[in-house]
Amino acid sequence: MNYSCFNLEIKDKVAHVNMCRPDEFNSMNKAFWSELPHLIDTISNDASARVIVLSGEGRHFCAGMDLANFTQGGEGPKAHLGMRKESGYRVTLDLQYTITCLEKARIPVIAAIQGACVGGGVDLATAADFRFCTKDAFFCIQEINIGMAADVGTLQRIPRLIPEGVVRELAYTGRRFLSEEALKHGMVNQIFDTHEEMMLGVMEVAKEIASKGPLAIAGTKESLNYGRDHTVEESLNHIALWNTAVGINDEMGTVFKAKAENKEPEFEDLLPRRKYLDGEFSA
Repeated sequence: MNYSCFNLEIKDKVAHVNMCRPDEFNSMNKAFWSELPHLIDTISNDASARVIVLSGEGRHFCAGMDLANFTQGGEGPKAHLGMRKESGYRVTLDLQYTITCLEKARIPVIAAIQGACVGGGVDLATAADFRFCTKDAFFCIQEINIGMAADVGTLQRIPRLIPEGVVRELAYTGRRFLSEEALKHGMVNQIFDTHEEMMLGVMEVAKEIASKGPLAIAGTKESLNYGRDHTVEESLNHIALWNTAVGINDEMGTVFKAKAENKEPEFEDLLPRRKYLDGEFSA
């Protein structure tokens, strides 16, 4: 698939996914919503990288949904109201997956944010595993300013990152949430002075993650996501089952052997995810 909204570079097991429409502030046009899940799922399924860095080219990370691309022209489908509403519900689920694909990826996703992170940009940021930003970055739950409740992930994820009272204020007012406030409340891990400094810092963290055992990283992300949505007891049982099912001895053995030989461990990549299509498994 050719991508019009993204550039991809994979180097040293790090996949850099860069939104590449700076003149439009990386707004989310129709192509964006189909390209991003295809790109992220492909990276995850192919096991072609061990971590993903998501960034935006230009002054701003992402200005949110390009509403001009979603205006309907002409008459809608000829069906009764219930049918049309059901169809609209399915469309929203598809849009939600464009964001959720970051969370569902087998590998961690780091968001590198500069300038505006507005509307759908906040959806992207909150679906990442963690976030870094520049001092000029700002966040805005923009949907309330255009007369709707955000519906593709922000309201579900941001309350797990920052205090609920702050979430409600931001969601009800649609005000800008500046970088220092984002750091104070835990929305971002670190602030950098410039975009260049941020990308250098982000890539260093990404390379550190990529140097770890990929099976252990995948299990850690799986366990953290599961634990977020379940009780402590359920989550303890889940990680016990996971580690028993996938086995932890191979990567631990690699680490212990490397330490004994005073070397850096070299891990195997995850296997590509195979899909069952037309009666057989495909790579």
